[in-house]
Amino acid sequence: MPRVKRGNKRTDKRRKILSRAKGYRGTKSKLYRSAKESVEKGLQYAYVGRKRKKRDFRRLWIVRINAAARMHGMSYSQFMHGMKLAEIELDRKILADLAVKQPEAFETIAGKAKEALESR
Repeated sequence: MPRVKRGNKRTDKRRKILSRAKGYRGTKSKLYRSAKESVEKGLQYAYVGRKRKKRDFRRLWIVRINAAARMHGMSYSQFMHGMKLAEIELDRKILADLAVKQPEAFETIAGKAKEALESR
């Protein structure tokens, strides 16, 4: 069986890992084994972070909608229930944006949600 030394493939693989580890402090950016561990851990954090980002933004939107709804005399849950009864289908991202940037538009939506709650 022929002997396999790997040659360029090994060098390329190591160079790729070390280039990804640029900016890491000390050994983690210089030595292959430490760099490999750090890069793998960093990729794990990045993967988890992409999932967390979605949760974090949803929480932020809910906080903003709640604050705006309370200014119009409703809690978040009442507001969302009123929206469903009024058959207004806007997602939380849009509602939060309206609450921050266009309070008068949010006020009309809140009024319709309140009417739907009272007429029920």
